[in-house]
Amino acid sequence: MLDATDRALIALLRENARIGHAEAARRLNLSRTTVQARVESLERRGVIAGYTLRLAEEVTSRMVRAHVTIVVAPKASGGVVSVLQRMPELRALHSVAGVFDLLAVVEAQDVPSLDAAIDRIGAVEGVERTQSSIILSTKFER
Repeated sequence: MLDATDRALIALLRENARIGHAEAARRLNLSRTTVQARVESLERRGVIAGYTLRLAEEVTSRMVRAHVTIVVAPKASGGVVSVLQRMPELRALHSVAGVFDLLAVVEAQDVPSLDAAIDRIGAVEGVERTQSSIILSTKFER
């Protein structure tokens, strides 16, 4: 499905999705048209589903983040996910195996805002229990 060149191109795009085709071609030792064709192919095949924004470290370092594990009542998962999806503080929501059903990555401007967001998660109909772990630092992120 993906060859070594595709994987190298994807790695460059993960580093900087706005990298120009000419610069990517230079770094990968390919022609610009080859890079452009590969990006278009990856998009068309659904390998690349979209592009996103990454905030500067100086902005994100001031934010407070937590992993919130969530236990959901039986058969309430769909409704809970639908409500949580509308919460702007949630950066990601994962379905997980084990004692908990969901893992939310929550981000807020300060501790009181984070606390309020976690309280709102716990108040969602169908949420039985939450447990939060505040993120102190990020050693690396890809």
